[in-house]
Amino acid sequence: MPQNNIKAICFDLDGVLADMPRGHYIALNKGLDIFGLNIEPDAHIQIYNGLPTVEKLKKMGLPNALRDIIAYRKKDYTKEEVLKNCKPTHDKIMMLNQLQGKYKLACCSNATKESVVEMLDRLEVLHYFDLVLGNDEGVSPKPSPDIYLKAFEILDVLPEEVYILEDAPHGIESAKASGANVIEIKDIKEVNSNLFVKYNLI
Repeated sequence: MPQNNIKAICFDLDGVLADMPRGHYIALNKGLDIFGLNIEPDAHIQIYNGLPTVEKLKKMGLPNALRDIIAYRKKDYTKEEVLKNCKPTHDKIMMLNQLQGKYKLACCSNATKESVVEMLDRLEVLHYFDLVLGNDEGVSPKPSPDIYLKAFEILDVLPEEVYILEDAPHGIESAKASGANVIEIKDIKEVNSNLFVKYNLI
């Protein structure tokens, strides 16, 4: 039987529902390459993965004007990567179909709201979500817990009534700081109905 006290499940997007962490890395490096810059793969995984583009560029110590240009260019390159990498999969659709109606479902991402909606739509799962939040909706980005706290408020649930699925270190830190139950994802292939059976949620 599902856990009676759980009322909502919140999903991160990249690396949990969408296989896009490498896509974001490629898009960012294309934007950086114009100025002869780049981020090494290990550094992206260990330092930058899960942060909004602007935060990544701040960490690199780039001036404001340069950050704006790179972020603008990266947006176009990201759309190219979304077209390549965001394709519907049977396991995610079946999983969300089983969860819908049992729990309130939210997607909370450090990507912009427009990008989140576009990716979920490409994955053919947007209609499953009661709430979609991006990094441009007046909250501090992960690793701050603010985006999850805002989701709890909108969904009218307590932290202990929520499970959050996160993969990147900044996202995991954010989820834990929110006070919710956290499932740490090591591989996007884990995210299917069997995972929720394991946690006694379906």
